[in-house]
Amino acid sequence: MNALEITNLTKEYKDFKLDNVSLTLPSGCIMGLIGENGAGKSTMIKLIMDVVKRDAGEVIVLGKNNRSDFKEIKDHIGIVLDETGFPETVTVKQLNTIMKITYKNWDEQVFFQYIERFALPQQTLFRDYSKGMKMKLAIAAAMSHHAKLLILDEATSGLDPIVRDEILDIFLEFTREDDHSILISSHIVSDLEKLCDYIAFLHKGKIIFCEEKDRLIDKYGIMHCRKMELQELGENVVKGKRESNYGADVLVERNKVPKGKNVENASIEDIILFMVKGTDK
Repeated sequence: MNALEITNLTKEYKDFKLDNVSLTLPSGCIMGLIGENGAGKSTMIKLIMDVVKRDAGEVIVLGKNNRSDFKEIKDHIGIVLDETGFPETVTVKQLNTIMKITYKNWDEQVFFQYIERFALPQQTLFRDYSKGMKMKLAIAAAMSHHAKLLILDEATSGLDPIVRDEILDIFLEFTREDDHSILISSHIVSDLEKLCDYIAFLHKGKIIFCEEKDRLIDKYGIMHCRKMELQELGENVVKGKRESNYGADVLVERNKVPKGKNVENASIEDIILFMVKGTDK
């Protein structure tokens, strides 16, 4: 069973359209959702959670239609949004009480283990937490009711590199169970490159690609070439380029490049940046 199946998902606002988005997250895997501000990442997550009305398309979460059967799977989804929705005056102990009422699978022992692991003060009001502390509390809550799918919107935002690395390790621990999966959006491409099995790139409301990370790295490379060489390559080979007076750096599909040409490795960030140049030309 797939953890998530999105088919032709569409939502149109006055000045933005999430346009016919489709992707599949296999069970037991981590998918990174990458895109610029305003690309539609948060809109897509809201549609998955069925908190905004879609214009078209279908969303299947853990084998259930998220419109008709969402109550059946709610307890199996842990969610962390960029803006956590906890009451400003709540303490850790009070949040534990709220969550026990909210989730039938709530495990307070696990919750307080995370509170201790994250060194979160238990008597401090939520409003007095730093942004990073608020995010860590939201992650602790999401991880403490035996969820099978984590949906994380900028969950590492506001965390220092050391804490971010610790959080990424926790996410990797979570997916050691075959039926545990994660969809995570982030601006920090290096985090996703370290963490994810799949990468989905959302640009101006459209999915540019959704592929296995290792396949992306194998598929694309970067060439440094003169303008004459660039013309010889042809548009079907070049997926994006950065030109200067001296030549060009070009993102290419490796298997379409003529033999004998030197092609360097491309990072996920390279691929995304060059793809944007290719789609916006």
